[in-house]
Amino acid sequence: MDRPNYKQIYHDIILEQFPNKMKQCQNILSKSVLSALDVIKLNSILWRKHNVNNQKHKSYDKASILKMLEFQKKNKMNNLQLAAHFNVSRNTVTAWKKRFLIK
Repeated sequence: MDRPNYKQIYHDIILEQFPNKMKQCQNILSKSVLSALDVIKLNSILWRKHNVNNQKHKSYDKASILKMLEFQKKNKMNNLQLAAHFNVSRNTVTAWKKRFLIK
């Protein structure tokens, strides 16, 4: 199954609802393909808060997960800090580490 065209979706949302934030988002929208982390960044720029009711339907690709785990290592964060930063559960971070780092 193909991925949604997040670039077009967010471009349309910004033009219709947030034209004043186009300049802030232009750097991310200039990429050829948006990753899950790019979508998270766009959400935080546009809405400045996380919608708690919509958290259980998030999904991340392997490349995004590895970037988050690299971010954790680079910033010397523990699992709790990383989970809070990206608004995921600690158990999710632990599962990612077991799946992608520890073999």
